[in-house]
Amino acid sequence: MLEALSSDRLPQPRFRYSQLVKAGPYLQSAGMIALDLTTGVLVPGGVYQETRKILENITQALPDFGLSLSHMVGARIFTTHFGQFSEINRAWEEVFTENVRPPARTAVGVSELPLGASVEIEFNFYKAE
Repeated sequence: MLEALSSDRLPQPRFRYSQLVKAGPYLQSAGMIALDLTTGVLVPGGVYQETRKILENITQALPDFGLSLSHMVGARIFTTHFGQFSEINRAWEEVFTENVRPPARTAVGVSELPLGASVEIEFNFYKAE
């Protein structure tokens, strides 16, 4: 059975899609860009700041879904600035420290993202029922 899930601690969809979809023990997020939760505006600052904001948004919303970073099994990162991937890694390593297991990760260079974003990330989770 599929279930659409949402959280007020994530940017609200601008179009018709689910923030997260649960399929048994698996959860898949929609792609997330670095939107400020209050204004709905893309945060300024480029690749590093955008990656930090995306990770901040998903991390603060995880408890709403009964999840933690330990349930994250995968992430797909899309960026328009692949040459600045070290900035994505810098923000990533602030969250996934030596004490936090990082998920599997794929990175894809793209020509354009919504609202002029430099980074978009999708997340996959597994939580045994």
